[in-house]
Amino acid sequence: MAAAFFAYLFFFASISTTLAYDPDMLQDLCVADKSSGVKLNGFPCKSEANISEADFFFDGIATSGVVNNSVGSLVTGANVEKIPGLNTLGVSLARIDFAPNGLNPPHTHPRATEITFVLEGELDVGFITTANKLISKTVKQGEIFVFPRGLVHFQKNNGDKAASVISAFNSQLPGTQSIAVTLFTATPSLPDNVLTKAFQVGTKEIEKIKSRLAPKKS
Repeated sequence: MAAAFFAYLFFFASISTTLAYDPDMLQDLCVADKSSGVKLNGFPCKSEANISEADFFFDGIATSGVVNNSVGSLVTGANVEKIPGLNTLGVSLARIDFAPNGLNPPHTHPRATEITFVLEGELDVGFITTANKLISKTVKQGEIFVFPRGLVHFQKNNGDKAASVISAFNSQLPGTQSIAVTLFTATPSLPDNVLTKAFQVGTKEIEKIKSRLAPKKS
């Protein structure tokens, strides 16, 4: 009985590990056909006759971006939406540029673990476990830090100079949920009585936060 239980446990753990990242590819390549109307877990494949080297190339993270928002950071993704050739390959990158004192606010990636390499500058980074423990460290140029899949994490440039990092993910489209934006700018809106009770503040404070986080109208 015990042997059968441990065999089942091992099988379940193996399945869980297998499903912890994008599924393995079943062919050489499957360049994303984003114009297709087909809905599936990923993108359908282009005809091989229509594939070119442009499907596997992207220069959007070669240089730093212009940071001009209130939090002082800019994320430039290099995922399947920018590089169709990443479809089914289970990897992607992002570049994050920080102004002095800039913050990449607390957020999660529901579909990927993130490993970050500091290109320049110095940042305070960290994540919070499900036991509510903060794991944090100051990382400098050339150093690496890992953020486990699904856990809330942040990066903060506390210096007086710009900073930049390159992050890698084990998903072609890791997804990002910024905690503040998700809670306060959802459509339809979360009920105020949910937010006031969760944060133990009044309705005026909630409405003030919502107004500050609302997308700016052009």
